[in-house]
Amino acid sequence: MSREEKKQELAARAAWMYYVAGVTQQEIAQALGLSRQVAQRLVSSAREMGMVSVKIDHPVTRCLQLAREVQEKYGLDLCRVVPSANLNDDAIQQMLAVEGAAVMSQFINEETPQVFGIGSGKTLRSMIDALPWVDRPQHQCVSMIGAIARDDSGTRYDVPLKMAEKMQGKYYFIPAPLYADTPQDKAMWVQHQVYQRVTDRALQANVAFVGIGEVMPGCPLNAEGFITDAQVEALNARGVVGEMLGHFFNQQGERVWGETDELLTSVLLESQTQRKIIGFSGSERKYPAIRAALQGGWVSGLVTDEDTALKLLRD
Repeated sequence: MSREEKKQELAARAAWMYYVAGVTQQEIAQALGLSRQVAQRLVSSAREMGMVSVKIDHPVTRCLQLAREVQEKYGLDLCRVVPSANLNDDAIQQMLAVEGAAVMSQFINEETPQVFGIGSGKTLRSMIDALPWVDRPQHQCVSMIGAIARDDSGTRYDVPLKMAEKMQGKYYFIPAPLYADTPQDKAMWVQHQVYQRVTDRALQANVAFVGIGEVMPGCPLNAEGFITDAQVEALNARGVVGEMLGHFFNQQGERVWGETDELLTSVLLESQTQRKIIGFSGSERKYPAIRAALQGGWVSGLVTDEDTALKLLRD
């Protein structure tokens, strides 16, 4: 890489941090090991070189290379990596939101009618928020997870509804809680004709967008009251490190079955999937879950961060 190319890449990295992650110039300087004045000049030069418009119009070369290597190592159809060196979780999540929205837009921009299977969670919601408004009424968004929360309210992370609004398309939701109260209740929910039609539609989706979640005390499923502290402890004791749509797997990516499966109403997921399923997840906290999802072949595509990609290539 020439000196000029290195300068452009450093300017692009600084621009990502400043404009996308909302990091201050002082924090950029600390993260990159530079003086504040140099960091300020890098951000300015990125604007002058035309990199900064609505998006950062220059890929960080290192991240492109990492994405190619992760994609090859794990046999993925798609991989995107955002800069993250020395950034906190909030900044990383903001970067993932922007890059995730860009990936989603590639599919949304299709003229041919598409069916999108959609998971839930803060990361996916932030990506939907970053999507532009487009006129694609021919597309459909289908929920892959129950739309009813523990307290009988609608879930706060009703991602597919928001995505459908952004496209002016149709929205189909699963009329059930994530976990039924009893196995008998689950049988009642899943036998409903609306449930069966919606889940069949989700299984036939052109592409699915899902989060990859960690399983530990305070994780979203635990914090939202879907699984108890005791259940988290029991799952961890059995080697569970991650979940997708409430499907638990261990560090080898093997499905771990348990009592919650008798209550789970989510759309079926399987390891070594042949479906087009793109996972969005990043940060050190989620690394074991991300690695396990790749080991087990739960996703065909991944959008993650730089530090996670480096670890995936080392392990």
